[in-house]
Amino acid sequence: MSHTAHIPSHRKPRRSASKMALRAGVTGGVLSTLAVAGASGAASAAEPVTQTIELPTLTADLSTQVAQSADATQQAAANYQLQAERDEAFAKAADQAKKDQAEAEKKAEAKKKAEAAAKAKAEREAAEKAASRSSERTTLAASTGSTQAVSAPASGSVGAVISFLKAQVGDAYVMGGTGPSSWDCSGLVQAAFKQAGVDLPRTSQEQSTAGTSVSLSSVQVGDILYWGGAGSAYHVGVYIGNGQYLDAANPSKGVVIQDLSGYPASGAVRVL
Repeated sequence: MSHTAHIPSHRKPRRSASKMALRAGVTGGVLSTLAVAGASGAASAAEPVTQTIELPTLTADLSTQVAQSADATQQAAANYQLQAERDEAFAKAADQAKKDQAEAEKKAEAKKKAEAAAKAKAEREAAEKAASRSSERTTLAASTGSTQAVSAPASGSVGAVISFLKAQVGDAYVMGGTGPSSWDCSGLVQAAFKQAGVDLPRTSQEQSTAGTSVSLSSVQVGDILYWGGAGSAYHVGVYIGNGQYLDAANPSKGVVIQDLSGYPASGAVRVL
């Protein structure tokens, strides 16, 4: 025995079988790893390795979201385009409406001026005709005592009516007569005014409401006189001035000139 064997620190520890086995295993594993690494290195030197990076696969939900986002973007663009087209159409319509309004106002103003001019012309012509008729009545009234026919003035005048009536003085009275040599009261009046271009109704009842009603105090040459009520008159004649009228009186008198004082009329109407 060594002289230091009894000192603990100088004793060599015994290695247990398990530890030795563990070390042997580790050592073997390391050697195996080195061997594999060596083989891999040799293989790498012989053939290059190509690496492929794979992108993550899109899930079904993510694909749907992407598609919906694209559709929404496209729809928004379509809506914007549609709104722009609507705005443009509205602007054009408003502009056209303004032009149409201006044109309508222009036409209305032109029509108003034309109507005013036509009215003024009609009033001027009516005044001229009234003055002419007044002159004719005055002239005819001055010669009313004569039963001779006078030359007929221009068609459409009071003189044409009076001239025709005086030419029939002496003709017979026949109920329903319309000429040329026999008359009843309304038939004679109708034929006389036809010479002036005026179409009167056939009966005395209708003739009493033709034209404009005038008072007996303002009756003028050429006015129609009636006896009975307006619309129900039973007799008519024509005032020829100087308080006289001409009519187809009755079967005993025929067509004559008479004084109003002997047989006053009920009313009068003016058609010329």
